[in-house]
Amino acid sequence: MASSFFSALPILRVNDLAASLAYYTAKLGFEHDWGDRGIASVSRGDCVILLTEFVQGQRGNWVWIGVDDAGALHEELVARGAKIRFPPTNYKWAFELQVEDLDGNVLRLASEPREGVPYGDFLDAAGTLWPADIANA
Repeated sequence: MASSFFSALPILRVNDLAASLAYYTAKLGFEHDWGDRGIASVSRGDCVILLTEFVQGQRGNWVWIGVDDAGALHEELVARGAKIRFPPTNYKWAFELQVEDLDGNVLRLASEPREGVPYGDFLDAAGTLWPADIANA
């Protein structure tokens, strides 16, 4: 019998932990749980992310996070001054927006797809915009 898996805990590499903590708390609405000397934990609801200056991974990682309402969250994050990489877009898999942190790490914040809303284009990690017919194939 295989072992059970539990929730994943992404570790995102950052250049300046203090600046990243300020961004995640003020702009993205996360709580600072613990840490301040090279590694720290932030959380919002059940989502927990580790931020580290240590050599653990590369900058520019992507994390997909399920949320209740990506549209309402987008409005909140715009009001907070977060860096929106790509606005909320309907796809066959989710209604999703992309938010970027100070180090180019991307949070894909997604809720259920919206019925009756056409599917949109998708912006990949290289900055290529994939047309809706290909992105949702």
